[in-house]
Amino acid sequence: MASTSEVSHPVLFTTQTTYPLPTQKFMIPASWRRYQLSQLVNKALSLAKPVPFDFLVRGEILRTTLGEWCAEKGIGEEETLEIEYIESVMPPQKMTSLPHEDWVSSISCKESGYFITASYDSHLRIFDYSQTLLQSIHVHESPITSLVVVPRSSDTGTETRLVATASHDLSARLTQIDLSLDPANRASPRTLASLHLHSAPLTSISTDTAGSHLLTASHDSLIGFWNTILPANDEVALEDGQPSGERKKRRKIAEDERPVRKAPLVVLKSHTGRVSKAVFLSESSKEGVSAGFDSTVRSWDTENGVCTRTITASSKPFVDIAVMRSGNSVLAASTDRTVTQYDLRSADTTSLSPAVNSMSHSATPSCIAVQSSHSSAASEYQFITGAYDGTVRLWDLRSVKSPVSSFRVWEGKKKVLGVDWNGGIVGVAGESGVEVWKMSEGDRALS
Repeated sequence: MASTSEVSHPVLFTTQTTYPLPTQKFMIPASWRRYQLSQLVNKALSLAKPVPFDFLVRGEILRTTLGEWCAEKGIGEEETLEIEYIESVMPPQKMTSLPHEDWVSSISCKESGYFITASYDSHLRIFDYSQTLLQSIHVHESPITSLVVVPRSSDTGTETRLVATASHDLSARLTQIDLSLDPANRASPRTLASLHLHSAPLTSISTDTAGSHLLTASHDSLIGFWNTILPANDEVALEDGQPSGERKKRRKIAEDERPVRKAPLVVLKSHTGRVSKAVFLSESSKEGVSAGFDSTVRSWDTENGVCTRTITASSKPFVDIAVMRSGNSVLAASTDRTVTQYDLRSADTTSLSPAVNSMSHSATPSCIAVQSSHSSAASEYQFITGAYDGTVRLWDLRSVKSPVSSFRVWEGKKKVLGVDWNGGIVGVAGESGVEVWKMSEGDRALS
């Protein structure tokens, strides 16, 4: 305990967790750190099982003594501090690795019990949680850059899933896979459709929450808006934009075996350079948002193909974008080694960098993932990034000066190319294959 002569600061505690304290003022010794504050809150709550907490003081996680923080900020002894406590994040734990012979661009952890990966060797791979490779599927003729598992509109009673992929071969594809546990009853994978619009390599593909629509992005500055309905006949002629080598190959395939060729519903045109990613903004498919190398973030009316708002940054070629759970802001990763949060609620149709927060990295952040399940209040604020220095970082928008936690994958400086986060599972894809980590959220390491 502190001596009677030690300086104390008046403090009011607040929280958005399920462990609220009655409103009252505490006199906190200046020498106290997070540990002592956490003990105090636990004692005041009379919790049967201790819950570790972190503490936010004016938007910063307290990492020093309270007195040192006050001295740095010029806070006087009599000034009352409002301190928010949040559930602590436990250190990440490596669960397993999934070796690949080539770079892995993308991973999905959305299907419970499985990891689905996309590689530069043009293959999709399906692993179970025991690290067993269940299927390796040759889908494209060039590196796959992005994958997404298309949500099912209803429980069909089967284990089939639709996986959408984007590639350097200028196309996206819809492939049906079967996740049946019994190999004897597992149907062979089949590519059902190929999506044709782009004249340059594709960078990403994403789906809406209903699984009814897709967005593709490409180096050709275009965004394609598609439905997932399989047409009875080709919507794009085989010759249109088709390389001669592929035409010859396709002629050898029976008409009933080759994928049907789909055309986009709408083409979104406004970017002036490579579009790094396009995603849906809300639960409906009517709104989208994109980011590109032209240093802009653009909002879209997808059904009408209209750019409804442009956020222009200064010399910030964007490499990825993600929508926060509230839907009111987006996170955009840039080659300037930052991830910036932008507020989309402004009524202006065009604006210069309405940035809310900026999070610095020691290398280019290549990918962003937002927690996909509503497992705690913290998920409204937290996200992870992967970077070219081989580091994955967990961030909390309530304290952005430094990451809440981080971990290094692989040996040496191997780049992280893709991340996914579902529950407590984080899948990391990159130049050395795949690693799977358990990431706690709040006071719980979810599984």
